[in-house]
Amino acid sequence: MRLCWFFTAHSCTEDNILNLQPINNISVDQSFSSPSLIESSINGMYNAAAIGQYNSTSPNGGRGYIWGAAFVQQGDNRGEDVVNQATFYQLTYTATYDPTTANNVYYWIDGYRLINRCNLVIEGVTKAVADGIISSDKGNDYIGQAKFLRAITHFEMCNFFARPYHINANAPGIPYRETGVDTQAEIDAGISQGRGTVGDVYSKVLADLNDAENLISNTSLTKANKNAAIAFKTRVYLHMRDWSNVIKEGLKLEGKYTLEAHPGTPFLNSYKNSESIFSIMQDATNNPGVNAGLASQYKRRELVCISPIIWTNPGWLADDKRRYENSSDPLAMVFTGSRGVKFTNKYKDDSGYTDAAPVIRYAEVLLNMAEAYARSEDTGKGLEYLNKVRNRSLADVASQAYTDFGSKNDLVKAILLERRIEFLMEGRRWQDIHRLQQDDIAPIDGIPAKVANGVPPAAAFDLSTPYAGPYGVANVPYSDHRFVWPLPQVELDSNPNLDQNEGY
Repeated sequence: MRLCWFFTAHSCTEDNILNLQPINNISVDQSFSSPSLIESSINGMYNAAAIGQYNSTSPNGGRGYIWGAAFVQQGDNRGEDVVNQATFYQLTYTATYDPTTANNVYYWIDGYRLINRCNLVIEGVTKAVADGIISSDKGNDYIGQAKFLRAITHFEMCNFFARPYHINANAPGIPYRETGVDTQAEIDAGISQGRGTVGDVYSKVLADLNDAENLISNTSLTKANKNAAIAFKTRVYLHMRDWSNVIKEGLKLEGKYTLEAHPGTPFLNSYKNSESIFSIMQDATNNPGVNAGLASQYKRRELVCISPIIWTNPGWLADDKRRYENSSDPLAMVFTGSRGVKFTNKYKDDSGYTDAAPVIRYAEVLLNMAEAYARSEDTGKGLEYLNKVRNRSLADVASQAYTDFGSKNDLVKAILLERRIEFLMEGRRWQDIHRLQQDDIAPIDGIPAKVANGVPPAAAFDLSTPYAGPYGVANVPYSDHRFVWPLPQVELDSNPNLDQNEGY
């Protein structure tokens, strides 16, 4: 048994610090003592990203925290474009969480578990290269992958537990952990680290992503790759409102990816298509299971449906291919459930739960660039990049494609609506809500009002009438403390240098 630190200053034990499979009961030093063991350590790092541990000690007890399913489910349910139909995500959906609520607690816990594994990989691989166990090229590739996962996990968590960068970069952020912890002495040293600022987090995220871009040689869709680091930088810079760098990074990917002809194709084969840049692999023996698998929650169990708020939005054309419904066609994007409401059909495998979790697609890079161009006054390029994504979903491009907008503001608003449609049920909504607080063009005040938790009436999905209420879940203003999640109480109990978010 090994002493370890997942998320707090608590010491704990587990059979294997890195969840190495099938290797058990070996020390961290041994985990990096041969090329095969190092590869197992890397696989263990990805297992931590795909499955997590949640509150179970069983090998398959995780619920996909945070990159295997949880980022989709929590990101969706914090927004207004889905409806939580049961109690599964109710506390997230209704903003009734507290410092002990499991969903936000384990976002933090499993997030820092993954970060610690990344740090142990970086340190273990660095030593293995120095000892001549693996080549420097192979070591750089592994280190770059670990830095990528470390960066995107800190970024994701910062946007749940802290306020937006563009409003106040000096606001409290989250601890940016860069040292692996496996001994009591390292745990004791770790508790001296406080939260830092949001700006600190973003700066270190970008430094790690730049390193990842320079170090990684791997090209796999389901492992961190150089292009994923570039793509993710467009997301980070978008939050920072650094439009020129969004465009600069996005241009690096031109010619390397193409959108599939049909918007359903990336989900028909989520492991082999021309636009997925980075996805988290799930397989029949290693997935978040019936209690978290994407096709379990969103399809088989019908726990989260599409909201009438977005479904009836008049800006989403009635014959848009992303509304396509056909029970005999796997390209269908939606289906009508047992109670007459609309569900996503993006996640197909509702028995083995093998659909990849889509972390970033090229469609997002294009829309990030579209928005950056539009906001920086190049409305022609903004329109061009918006149409790159939207046109493939139109029934008749010649008559339905956008050709002009009355103002830059109208163009930006169209791009933002396109994001809601294109990434519906992919976990992207919360990040946009977070970054659009106090926006100069399309401001959102806090968390938008939502349809009541439960099953909305089938009549609410009638496209002839835009949804106008009722809203059973009231708006949570930006000034309300519930806009951000509370830090877990178990973390605060262990680390006296962390301050709770105001209001909790």
